[in-house]
Formats: sequence, structure tokens, C-alpha cells
Amino acid sequence: MSYNIQSIVKILNASFLNSKIHESEIRHLQYDSRLIFNPGKSMFIAIVGERRDGHDFIEDVYEKGVRNFLVSKEVNAGFLAEANFVKVDDTLEALHKLVAYHRTQFDIPIIGITGSNGKTIVKEWLYHLLKDDFNIVRSPKSYNSQLGVPLSVWEIAEDHNLGIFEAGISKVGEMQNLADIVQPTIGIFTNIGSAHDNGFRDTEEKVEEKMQLFPGVEKLIYCRDYPAISAAVEQKGFSTFTWSKQGEADLRLKESGVFKVGKAFHTKLVCVFNGTEFSFTIPFSDDASIENAMHCCAYLLQRGYQSEVIAERMEILQPVALRLEMKAAFNNCTLINDSYSADLDSLRIALDFFDRHHSKNSKVVILSDILQSGVRPGLLYLEVREMLENKGVDQLIAIGEQIRIIGDYLPNHIKFHYFPTTEAFLSQLSLFRFRDASILLKGARIFHFEDIASRLEMKAHKTVLEVDLNALSHNFQIYQRYIIPWTKIMVMVKASAYGSGGHEVARLLEFMKADYLAVAYADEGVDLRKAGIKLPIMVLNPEEASLETMIRHDLEPEIYSFDLLQAFADQLEKQMVNDPYPIHIKLETGMHRLGFEPNEIKALAEMLNGLSLIKVASVFSHLAASDIADHDAFTQQQIDLFGDLSAKLSSTLGYTPIKHILNSGGIVRFPNQQMDMVRLGIGLYGIDSSGTIQDDLLPVTTLKATLSQIKTVEKGESIGYNRAGRATDTLRIGTISIGYGDGFPRRLSNGIGRVLVRGQKVPVVGNVCMDMTMIDLSGVPDAREGDEVVIFGKDLPIQELADALGTIPYEVLTGISGRVKRVFFQE
Repeated sequence: MSYNIQSIVKILNASFLNSKIHESEIRHLQYDSRLIFNPGKSMFIAIVGERRDGHDFIEDVYEKGVRNFLVSKEVNAGFLAEANFVKVDDTLEALHKLVAYHRTQFDIPIIGITGSNGKTIVKEWLYHLLKDDFNIVRSPKSYNSQLGVPLSVWEIAEDHNLGIFEAGISKVGEMQNLADIVQPTIGIFTNIGSAHDNGFRDTEEKVEEKMQLFPGVEKLIYCRDYPAISAAVEQKGFSTFTWSKQGEADLRLKESGVFKVGKAFHTKLVCVFNGTEFSFTIPFSDDASIENAMHCCAYLLQRGYQSEVIAERMEILQPVALRLEMKAAFNNCTLINDSYSADLDSLRIALDFFDRHHSKNSKVVILSDILQSGVRPGLLYLEVREMLENKGVDQLIAIGEQIRIIGDYLPNHIKFHYFPTTEAFLSQLSLFRFRDASILLKGARIFHFEDIASRLEMKAHKTVLEVDLNALSHNFQIYQRYIIPWTKIMVMVKASAYGSGGHEVARLLEFMKADYLAVAYADEGVDLRKAGIKLPIMVLNPEEASLETMIRHDLEPEIYSFDLLQAFADQLEKQMVNDPYPIHIKLETGMHRLGFEPNEIKALAEMLNGLSLIKVASVFSHLAASDIADHDAFTQQQIDLFGDLSAKLSSTLGYTPIKHILNSGGIVRFPNQQMDMVRLGIGLYGIDSSGTIQDDLLPVTTLKATLSQIKTVEKGESIGYNRAGRATDTLRIGTISIGYGDGFPRRLSNGIGRVLVRGQKVPVVGNVCMDMTMIDLSGVPDAREGDEVVIFGKDLPIQELADALGTIPYEVLTGISGRVKRVFFQE
């Protein structure tokens, strides 16, 4: 559905800044200048954030083809002559108002879902349970924020007859805005937990805020086993449909039992409704899935579905793909795997991710039919064509019956191949010879694209390091809150981004608008340049042998001695560089590692003034103990000395380079010393060495192994090399797929190390081997071969592993072997 620009002005009671009004049809609302699609039918919302102001990107967006803008500041409308500028007081409030109006144009049932956990799963499962009966519009992925909700509700169109939207909040005062937009007719409150606790006074306040989504709902569905939710619901007098495992409710879960089908575990749920017992089976065994299934069952029952239909549909529920994964593939390719869903919204999200992380010679998309879109195939695949063309796709491999018609629409520069089935494509896969390509795999579940992924992926053993790009973005934004908007941010990506993966992390930081990157050695910087990273890159340890390479790849050296300065100047002359080349001067203020001494500043300035091919981009020093309060006096002494030395250097140079001294710990502990730039290091990866903001950060990396085999070892028998492990009783011993060759040190042998299996910590038994380790599973009777084993991550912090080793998280992260497969994912 679309609106003309005059209608939008009337709805918002706004005004035009431009004198000549250009007739325009608005179909898409966009707020991120980096993710523009279908610009001709889009309106750009200039959101004013804490650090970024959308008004600063209007010219960039205009160059991408957008001609309609919602603004809250004066702009030079005449400069962009073909544009319409709609002026409001607050662009976010205007977005909410516009979408709330759009919602009122549709008299259809809307399911509104909130809660601490499970919102996205319940939404997706309801969609799959109901899609045969309704044409459904729903939130894409987990779009549940102050921006995500309006962008989701905006997608309601005339042919939809059911909507399912989730709403999430992180502080008081947010839900009312979302309630006005969603206007649900049915509510589902999934649960209440600890998520976003720091935004609320207590649990009761958080429940009260979430309840603001439901005024006027015909029915509210919730579990009575959460006392805080029950108390709030009863106080407000909602018409409800309840379920419970513990007491009386409209729907009661009487019992549940786990059983095995092949290698998979299923759960049989026995329920009572209206005095009648019935049962259904779900292909999951975890408590969260049981709770999510009960919410779905409750909705279906109150909607009038018979228990036989519910049982039939529940049995074929599938895991919800909540993340896009990026992995290494054959022949130096990168595989982005989103092989369990195919609809327009998730395709758009996947293509954005694909575009941001593309670093190869070509872009290949393997795409299945898009099912149950509610759009005629001709119009549907025209829109898909626009998306592919907008993201610069070079080759499309289409699989299915309907998608064949897209070949009639594609421009000649996009190579097109068609196969009716996944099996037909796999039979011809060897003919494609993909090399140096980024490959996006996007398919509806029934096409089993996981078979394609299995053939394309680099084969590696089952130990993986998962890198959560959402968490990395979150941590970057957390530190931004402590940084003055005009202060630049340099991010450390040395040692392959602390073991996480250099160019993948760097590409995200480039997208996040970091100002500088820093690496330890020139070869790391060269790798980033080869991956297409364009940000300025400082090299912390430039070696004379690498200076020529640095110049060739536009890398900026840290200069810490007169000899190195002269060597670099000589190399610039040798390379016949014409323009002043940026360098970074390191000053010694108390770390006593590298840098010019205080008594060398005068001679340094004189030497720099005599080198016409060199420009000092920045002057910096390194704090020795910024995260330790006991040394704050020494830290302040370093800061003061640096201020004096950098001022003397700048005054002699005749210009003022960027000054920076704060590292991750210093950013939060010495906020008044940010100067021109700060350097963000280990904090980005979720580790606050100062302990000041650890609760606000998310772990970025999770190291996982697999439980390869389980054995019973009788009392008195030995376990592992040197017979170092002894069974003091009959033990259940598991062997896991990680050893010191992967970065799980031998020092963790004999009970010093612990890992997580099915949510329980279990000790290492015997000596850690090169490729495997034995653990005691006696306390985890339900552990099974093939189970995931967490070495460190969200539920087993890396700090615990570091403490067991008597070291710091830096060493643990950078010690993870290169043979451990890195899997990058985005929720």
C-alpha cells in the first residue's frame, strides 16, 4: 500500500520546506542511509540519535535516488531541487503517528506479543500454524523496537487478513508508543525474566510497562505460573485465556515426556481443556520450546481450532532461523546461510547483510520460490529483481516452480540459472566452479537448502568459535554513550580482532561508522585492504622491512623512534610519494614500552618540520593501568604529562594533530579526558577489565565443541594420558572435540577446567589432549552424544576460564587456534 506525499503531509499536519511540490508515491519508509532500497518509492526519515543525525546524510541518500525526506531541521531545499522535504517537530514521533494512522485503515485481527523471551519464536510458530488459513503480515525477524515496530506495521496491505507483531522495550515510557501503532485485538504475554532489568525499578514496574501494549484487547493469553504477570492482569480485569503447569487455568499442561525419534528428541504434551484431555507432540525437548508451544496452543484453542488439528500442525513445527550465518566455503568463497525462510522482508534483511559483508570478486544468490507472499508472482518477482539489482548481484541461481519467471525480468549483467528442485541443482553443482565469490543461500524450508550449505561449506572439525555481530554492534553502541559525539573512535582489530576474525569484524565497524582501525603488524592491515576495508588503518608495530608494503596499501605507521621516523621518510622518497603521508607519533608517559621520551620532544618537532613528505595525523600515548582504581593517581599523571608533551609538539609543528590516550578502561573511568579520539579494544568484545560497565556489555564470542562419545568408567580405572585421571566412583565420562591444539590449554587438566553441558558445569577429567578432552558427565544424566558443549560464552563467561588459567581474557581469545572454524552470525 502506498500514499502520495500530499496525503502524508496532511496526516502529519506538517509542511513542505520546498516551494515546488513533486508528485510522489511513498511505499517504503527508510531511516538508514547505508541500507537504501527501491529509492524511487521511498521516504527517508531523518532520525536524530545520540551520535548520528539523519539530516547529515540527506545528500548521500539523495545521490542514491531518494527524493522524499521527513525532516525536523531546516535544510537547503533548493540545493536538492528534485526533492520533497516534509518538516515536522520530531521525526521519530512523526513516524509513529504516520504508521498509527496506517494501522487504522485496516479492520483485521492483530496479535500483539510481548514478554522477556520467546516473542519471536511464538510469532514465527503462529505464522506457520496459521498460514494455510490466513494471509498474514508479521514482524520480520525480531523487529520489535521503537523503529522496528512501525516499520513492521507499515507493511500491512489490503490483502492481509491477520497481523502478528512483537513489541519489545528496554525502559519505562516506551510501550505506549508501540501500543498506539500495533493496536492489537489479541494479546500474548510470553513470560517475564531478567532481560533489560537495568531499565526498570523492579519486576513489577517492568510487567506494568509491558502491559501497556494491551488496552482494549478482546483476549489476553498468558501463563499463570508467573505471579507478577498474574497479579497485574487480575488487577486490570482483562478478559483472559490462561494456561498453567502448576494450577488451575483454562488450559492445563498435565504432563510432558521426552522421547527419541531417530537422532532427534521430541516431547509429548498432555493437556486438559474444558475437562477433556488431549495431547500433541512437538519436535523439541527444551523447556523454552514447551512454553512457546503452549502459548501457541492456547491461541489456537481460543480461536476455535479442534485439538486434532492442533496436534497435526504442532508435530511439524520447525526450528526458527533467528540468525544469518557467515562461514568459509570452498575455493576462497564466503557462504552466508539463511536457508530456512524465504519472504520479501527476510530477503531484504539478508541482502543488506550480504552487501555489507561482501569481500570477494562476485556476488552469487541462490534463491528458492517465495511462498505465501500474498503478492501475484509477476509483481513479487519484479520486486525481487529490484532488490537483486540494487545490491549489485552478479549471478542468480533460482530453484522452484514459480521463481522461473524472474528470468524474464533480470538485466543482462545478472547471470541466470534455473533448476526446478534442489536435487536438480545439486546434481549440477560441480559445473559452477564457484571461486572468490560471496554466496547468499536463501530458501524456504521445504527446499532443504541445508543440503546445499553442507556441500558448499569448508569441512572442519566440530569445534567452532561463534562471533555474534549483533553483540559486537551492541557493545560499540554502549561505548558510544560514554563518548562525546564529536570524539572520534579508533577500534583495535589486531590479532585478527582478538581472535574473532579481522576483516569480518572490520567490515561491521566500517558499517557502524568507526573512524579508525588499528592493527599490530602490517600484514594484518594488508589483509584488511585486500578484503575491501577503506577506513584509515594505523599499524602499531611497523617493521622497517614492511614500510614499502605499508605505503603501497595506504597503512599509517605508529612512529616511536628517530630511526624509524627517518627510515619511513626515506621510504617515502624512494616510493616517490608526492603528498604528505599520515603518521602517528607515540609518546612515552610511563608505560616504558615504546615511544619518544619527554626530553626528545624538541628534537622530534624539529625533525618533523624538516620532513615535507610527512604529516602527523595523531599524537598518542598508552595508559598503563586505566582500569585499576588504586593507580588512578599514576594514570592522571600520565594524562597530564601527555597533555603537556602533545601541546609542545603541536605548537612547534604549527598545526594540531588528533590527540588520544584513553583505552577501553579509560573511556568509562576518565570521561573528561577523551580529547580528540579514544581507542576501543577489548571492551568491544564484551570484556570490561575495569568492571565498571560489564553488566551492560554482551559476550561477542562463544567457543563450542561437540560431545563425541560417552562411556562408563568403573571405580579405580584411569582416564587419559599418563593415567592422570582416576575414577573415584563409577563415572560417566564424555569425550569432547577440543584440545590444546585448538586453544584449550593443558593447564585445565584434572578438574581445573570446567565446561557447560546442558546448562550444567562439569569438570575436566585427566589430562587435556591435543585434539580432545575428557569430562565428567555423572551429574548430567540426560547428556547425549552429539550434544553441544560450551567452553565459554554467555552462560559460562570467558573470565571464569581465564581465572582458572591464572591469566586474562586477552590471552584466551588470541590463543584460539586457526583450525577452529569461525562462524559469524547476525540475529
